[in-house]
Amino acid sequence: MTIPRAAPVSISCVMPAYNEARNLVRVVPQVLQVLTGLAEAVELIVVDDGSRDDTVETARALIRAHPQVVLLRLSRNFGKEAALTAGLQAARGDVVTIMDADGQHPAALLPEMLARWREGADVVYAVRRTRADQPALYAGLAGLFYRFVNWGNRIEIPAHAGDFRLMDRKVVQALNRLPERNRFMKGLYAWVGFQSTAIDYEPLPRGHGRTRFGLRGAFTLALTGMVSFSTAPLQLITVLGLLLAMASIGYGAWVVFDYFYEGIAVPGYATIVAGMMFLSGIQLLSVGVLAEYVGRIYDEVKRRPAYLIDQREGGGLPPEDTPQ
Repeated sequence: MTIPRAAPVSISCVMPAYNEARNLVRVVPQVLQVLTGLAEAVELIVVDDGSRDDTVETARALIRAHPQVVLLRLSRNFGKEAALTAGLQAARGDVVTIMDADGQHPAALLPEMLARWREGADVVYAVRRTRADQPALYAGLAGLFYRFVNWGNRIEIPAHAGDFRLMDRKVVQALNRLPERNRFMKGLYAWVGFQSTAIDYEPLPRGHGRTRFGLRGAFTLALTGMVSFSTAPLQLITVLGLLLAMASIGYGAWVVFDYFYEGIAVPGYATIVAGMMFLSGIQLLSVGVLAEYVGRIYDEVKRRPAYLIDQREGGGLPPEDTPQ
């Protein structure tokens, strides 16, 4: 039986930003207006992921206008997964929500997410109703990725659920304890578990500019997720090797039968060349898949930090061990 919770004393909002100066001016005040009506104390952490526009200057102006805003400036562009990690480790609220800086995550959904949390859910994540705002190829590949990464996996990553979510403090603490450097946050959200519930939402139109997360970035992130949370590629190599071995045995038996019982001399040159080229391609593909896993191991054993903070500005909420 789930015990209802009281209203949270404090809420943190983590908002990674890369070249989002024009959007922050509009999005941050809108989100703060909603958050300040939900809790006594609020902080909104803008994580600048090495932006090349006026994102830092815009965030500083927002700090002067809104004392709840915090700027976390990374030393360079580490990627959204690292920016999210930095924001979550800096967040101090009883409840932590994650939102994009482009304005596509509706702040009006936050009261409903908090209501689900008060009903007992530890994680409330938003799921897209459609991907109509994305190219058909991108949407199709995204659906294929989720089916493949969940195939034979004990941990099911919810399809079409992004980073827009609200989490209890204990969930954030669990995420912060995970040590890996190659982080696939959607998989990590699922791995830590806890009581979770989903709500549907329709993404809002992007305020300004266009997304810089194209097919190349999506493919890189999907590859990281696949290697981090699934052994399906290795299993497929095993199955493919078994099938090829069975096919070669069958073909050898057919050649012997034709030669001794039918008296047919099977020409071998073309068969040998085609077979060698095919098997060479399979071997190189297999080595490539193994290299992806070994490369991730190499990155992990170096134990470099996932991100580096250049500067933190703004007050935000007091640390957990500081009396309020």
